[in-house]
Amino acid sequence: MDRERIARAVREMLCAIGADPDSVELQETPRRVAESYGEFFAGMGVDPGSLLVDAAVPVNGDTGELVLMRDISLRSVCEHHLLPFRGRAHIAYQPGERVVGLSALPRVVAALAARPQVQERLGEQIAQVLEDGLSPRGVVVVLEAKHGCVADRGVRETDVEAVTIASRGALADPAARAEVLALIGPGVERQSK
Repeated sequence: MDRERIARAVREMLCAIGADPDSVELQETPRRVAESYGEFFAGMGVDPGSLLVDAAVPVNGDTGELVLMRDISLRSVCEHHLLPFRGRAHIAYQPGERVVGLSALPRVVAALAARPQVQERLGEQIAQVLEDGLSPRGVVVVLEAKHGCVADRGVRETDVEAVTIASRGALADPAARAEVLALIGPGVERQSK
């Protein structure tokens, strides 16, 4: 990532909106934005599939029916307005011959989210990485997020949350997917008692 170039672009943007980039208040802003973009877009050039390679463990079909990880923190930047969106990812898969260490799932989410994104594509990419890397019998990825481009501009709906679903294999079947969604959804504690 070319942070010097980002800083120059931010300086130019400040000039374009009529601000003085040399003022005491703004003189460090181009550097700060470049540093934050380094974090926001750290997934550029990262192969998320490589995060599963060392974490995958052969189980030869000797597993439970479902692996479900809820409430993985999600932060990304909308590619349309370069504004953040934040929320949660929920990932479920039916193991085939391999399972993956649980810490690998948040790493895959973080790597794919750390690039300019749209939520709909992000869920599909996570599902595809798991399918390609683990060959599970099925995958469901549910993303719930609030978007800066909806909350802070345009319609300015601050409490709206977008929900997207990506599914593959046996979990793409409507009945199987509904079962997973019930586990992810609110009231799970009451349902399991």
